[in-house]
Amino acid sequence: MKAIRPLALAMALGAAGPGFAQDPGTLDPKPLPPLANPNDPATPAKELFGRATSAAPLSARAIGSYAKGCVAGALALPVDGENWQVMRLSRNRNWGHPELIRFLERLSKRTPEINGWPGLLVGDISQARGGPMLTGHASHQVGLDADVWLTPMPDRRLTRAEREEMSATNLVRPDWLDVDPAVYTKAHLALIRATSREPEVARIFVNPAIKRALCRDAGSDRGWLSKVRPMFGHNYHFHIRLSCPAGEEGCVDQDPVPAGDGCGAELDKWFTPEMLKPKPAKPRPPMTMAALPEECRRVLVAK
Repeated sequence: MKAIRPLALAMALGAAGPGFAQDPGTLDPKPLPPLANPNDPATPAKELFGRATSAAPLSARAIGSYAKGCVAGALALPVDGENWQVMRLSRNRNWGHPELIRFLERLSKRTPEINGWPGLLVGDISQARGGPMLTGHASHQVGLDADVWLTPMPDRRLTRAEREEMSATNLVRPDWLDVDPAVYTKAHLALIRATSREPEVARIFVNPAIKRALCRDAGSDRGWLSKVRPMFGHNYHFHIRLSCPAGEEGCVDQDPVPAGDGCGAELDKWFTPEMLKPKPAKPRPPMTMAALPEECRRVLVAK
């Protein structure tokens, strides 16, 4: 197979840049200015979806593919739950397909028994109507992707300032070849393993060094590792992707994950000089509405 630059691959599958997920938010978010000509076919779709602040009042549906789509009838994950807290509130990206919101609520409730953490810190899910984001992600467009921080939820409510400004834990060593033993624990292994075993989970993305550690520590029970896919940009959080909900024909799943645990040559290639120190990739032009399913226009303007 032809070699793929890691940055291009990361963008194709939806990774945020290594630092983006930890960029601070703001305590005083300002609304975006109106677009001069929103109906211009050349207007980037991210400018349109980035200005939608509430869900489309339509039946819940994931429309299109993870990196070319939108979501109708999204629900907002409440910013506080018994076993979760939402981070970076100023981004307004705690929206998701109802199936994903229910999944996150169930997973967070189980977290104390899974690995002893009080709960989960939840990062970006999707925008209110999905679609391309103004910054960061290429996926997270159909409400079925969610970032969960690799930091345990504290046993207190974080302040608004903490939610906007604190950083998650970077599990990877500075040389990117393995995890940092001072911060990586078996609790991380337990949480990712339990999440991967859930039947509705299609993939989990982690930094290649984290996948290396999971492969080393998994023991003889290795079936769950196939869903855990290496991807740069996931050293502070792990990315959960659900399969398309049953019966939603307009939702496009990815191909099934390859057979095996993914711990051999497939993983080793991520640690080559070409992958760790790639040549800069040429930026792609922003996606317009023409690239999205036609139904996303209806989602965008629904009132």
